[in-house]
Amino acid sequence: MIDPRVTALCQEFGIEIVPANRYPDIGQTRAVASIHRIIERFGMHHARAVMRTLAETANNKALLDESGLWAASDLLRAYAKVYHERPTDWFEVWDAAPVGELQFVAQQLRGFVKIRPALAGMVQERLYKRFGKWADQPDLLDDRRRTA
Repeated sequence: MIDPRVTALCQEFGIEIVPANRYPDIGQTRAVASIHRIIERFGMHHARAVMRTLAETANNKALLDESGLWAASDLLRAYAKVYHERPTDWFEVWDAAPVGELQFVAQQLRGFVKIRPALAGMVQERLYKRFGKWADQPDLLDDRRRTA
């Protein structure tokens, strides 16, 4: 039986829960155990922030699997201050990042490294460039640099 908190959270964000033997489409998840563990370990407030980060940003509704959920959870914990003090900036980074593509790239490492930290590392690179120590000094050689 699915924890009613998981069901309610998915309903809140318009995410359909599909059976574990079915490959989820965009806006669907079968990772109910992962969502449940996130709620148990970090609370409903954190789980809601994870779902909001993935479900309410561009092109990220496809990342509602174990790796995507946990990577977002890891990064939210690492960047909790940014999420709470600069939520618009937080969501802008997630909107701009091709997280679905990054997850596809991370899948190529299956069997060599764990997907969760690989994906988190690729997204972290983008978060660090926006919020890190040298965020105000753009890298002129960065292919993702912003143009005015």
